[in-house]
Parts: sequence; C-alpha cells; structure tokens
Amino acid sequence: MLRIGDVAGRAGVSTRALRYYEEQGLLPAERTPSGQRIYAEAAVERVRLIQRLYAAGLPSRTILALLPSVDTGVAAPGTMELLRAERDRISAGIAELERAREELSRVIEICRHPTPEHCPALRDGAAVDAGTRAEHVAA
Repeated sequence: MLRIGDVAGRAGVSTRALRYYEEQGLLPAERTPSGQRIYAEAAVERVRLIQRLYAAGLPSRTILALLPSVDTGVAAPGTMELLRAERDRISAGIAELERAREELSRVIEICRHPTPEHCPALRDGAAVDAGTRAEHVAA
C-alpha cells in the first residue's frame, strides 16, 4: 500500500489532484485507522491514465463513465458513442476557436492599417471634432 505522497510523486501529480480524483469517484482510497489515505500499487498507473484522459480533453464525468470499461477490459455499451461525442464536442470547440482567431487576425490587420471605414477618427471632420473636444477639455 502507498501513501498519498508516494502515489503523487510516482505519478507526477499533486496530492491535491489525488484528493480531487477521489472526490470525483475516479480513484479509490482506503483509510488507515488514523484517517490517512492509502492506495494500492495500481493507483499510480490509474492516475497516469486519468491524466491522459484529461489531456485528451475529457471531463471528469466522462472519465468516470469510462473507468468500468478500463477496469473490466470490456467496452461497456455506449462507450464508443461516448468517446465519439466527446471528440465531436472537442472538434466543435476547435472550430469555434479557429473562427475567433480569424476574427482577431482581421482586427489586428485593421489596427495595423486603419481606414476611415473602420476607424471613426479618420473620417472627414473627425480630426476637427477631436481638436474641438481637446480645446474644451483644456479650458
């Protein structure tokens, strides 16, 4: 049996992460009579798997749904559909981020090369208005 610090060190995570995994039902822990968490040797490998699943963009609830299949070595009904749905969710997020990046690139280009169409300060009469405003503020 391993103590929380041993599992954390071997798996390369914080003890706080292990407590969170336990809280989410992802990592079982036993307790000593004094209440300290202790883990089976297999906990290190399980934590590494949980980390890989998080790195793949899966939320805790999805990881929790997948773990019975991992534990038994047999995909539960719906496992592949769940994984495909998560992949589709991630793909949609990527597409949205790509659209946001394109829009930000347009904004950067406008800022680098402003035109009267995009910048009210460059329109006819705007410079005069700005000077008038500056005179009123100074007075």
